[in-house]
Amino acid sequence: MNVLEHWSVDFYDFTVPPPPTDDPVILRFGDLLARAARNGARHGTPVIISPTGWPDARINLFFRTGRMAGHEASTWRRYAYALIVWLDFLDATASSWDCASVRDVEAFKDWRITDLRNDERIRPTSFDTDRAALNSFYTWASSRYGVLNPVPTVQADDSDEVGWRPGPGYTQQRRDPLRPAGSRRRQVKWLMRAALEQWRNIGLRGFDFNGLRRDGWRGFNEDRDCAFVDGLYGTGLRVREWASVLDVELPASGAERMGEAWLAAKCIKGGEEGRKYWIPRRVLQSVEGYADPLEGSRAEAIRRAQRRGRYDRLRGVRIVTGHNPRTGELYIEGHGGPAALALDVLSPDERRMLFRRTPGGLEPLCLWLSVSGLPKKAHSWEDTFDDANKRVAEAWVRRADPEGRLSAEERERIRRECPLWATAHMCRHSFALKWFSILSLLEERRLEGFTAEEVEDFRDQLGDIWLQLAILLGHKHPDTTREHYLEPFTGLQLSYLMSLLDDDEQVGVDSLVRIFARHGGSTILPVAAASGPGAAL
Repeated sequence: MNVLEHWSVDFYDFTVPPPPTDDPVILRFGDLLARAARNGARHGTPVIISPTGWPDARINLFFRTGRMAGHEASTWRRYAYALIVWLDFLDATASSWDCASVRDVEAFKDWRITDLRNDERIRPTSFDTDRAALNSFYTWASSRYGVLNPVPTVQADDSDEVGWRPGPGYTQQRRDPLRPAGSRRRQVKWLMRAALEQWRNIGLRGFDFNGLRRDGWRGFNEDRDCAFVDGLYGTGLRVREWASVLDVELPASGAERMGEAWLAAKCIKGGEEGRKYWIPRRVLQSVEGYADPLEGSRAEAIRRAQRRGRYDRLRGVRIVTGHNPRTGELYIEGHGGPAALALDVLSPDERRMLFRRTPGGLEPLCLWLSVSGLPKKAHSWEDTFDDANKRVAEAWVRRADPEGRLSAEERERIRRECPLWATAHMCRHSFALKWFSILSLLEERRLEGFTAEEVEDFRDQLGDIWLQLAILLGHKHPDTTREHYLEPFTGLQLSYLMSLLDDDEQVGVDSLVRIFARHGGSTILPVAAASGPGAAL
């Protein structure tokens, strides 16, 4: 029996056959994936393994039954990882999940956020996922097994978001008592356009802070990564949304500054209905360079996968024979002929199994591919950002110590103090900030000369800036946009903001962002050419 040190989690992958084995214990189960499917597992369903090396059937049933079974794979992943952290904590305190008390949960919260003995403490905002996962799990377990729900909460809910009751002002529900007081105030940070480009050049394209490309740089998928980051910054989409786009869903770059595209319902957070979004021409051109059949890295990855037969070994492949952009439908090959399938109903996992036949063999419709040629999973983009941040930090160290004379401790300190870094969600925050500034300018000019009463009537009929931003960001309620993304703006007068903007949009937006950088350090600025480690930005 294989004994592990901690609880662990794996995820069912129905796209590839199980690895070959001659273990008689495993062979007696027959087709493992078929058996798992009969037991309620789907592609992406978690399997939590105890330190004994065996799965806990009661815990794993949580992801296969009830309301949790209907959630997306991304929710399963977040909750599964939160649960194994909780289970490890209980093991360390000589307790078990089916005997946990309210005191155990409060101790867990303290350990995750404030306990000085924990070198991996998290922010209050990050604990929200732990709280939601535990509440959802124990709500289910209490009805299934009669286990006490130890999570202090105002209501049983399996959502990781705060609910809203309909009504004037979208009245917020009372705060969950386990939710940390600071969790509602998001850690919002923005990137200047110049900072984004500097981060991209150093982290994704192999340059140094001096503007020169490093010797020996091998930029595998450099065009892909740059196009993906440009798309996040230019569209404001979430990583999961932008990562799930098919090549047939994007417009061609033309004379228009912004191309229109449709985001499928099953790719959106919540997944209730699709929506329109806009893609800057510059982003479309960057994507077209990556997807170029002769020079782009996407075609190279496809040819490599075709030569190695990777696509032919996949399970559950669906062959697309056509696409109707007017109706938003694909035509899928079937026994009785092509069948129409709406793009809106295809989840990210289903999209990864869509292929077309070409003279060279099968070819995926997913736009973003890994080095292996297989569709790149949304959560793997976190590794792309992490790797880029590490390269930027290393470049910062080389800038401070080009001769390598400092000690390892001093170099590590400089590495940690690197002022240039980025996350995927910062691109979305930056998109929101830019459009808030542009919409503020437009509204100021549009309402010039109106009385206060006329301005109020106008906003009642056409909506204010927050409503327009909510549309751009895909939020259901303007309050979400105001609370979570641009809260620092609410303390400033619009006339003050307008004084920072001129007819040149980029100069005006940059000026506005610099004000906030000085008032809260929420903005990542590019590193000045003359500055060094420790210099003020």
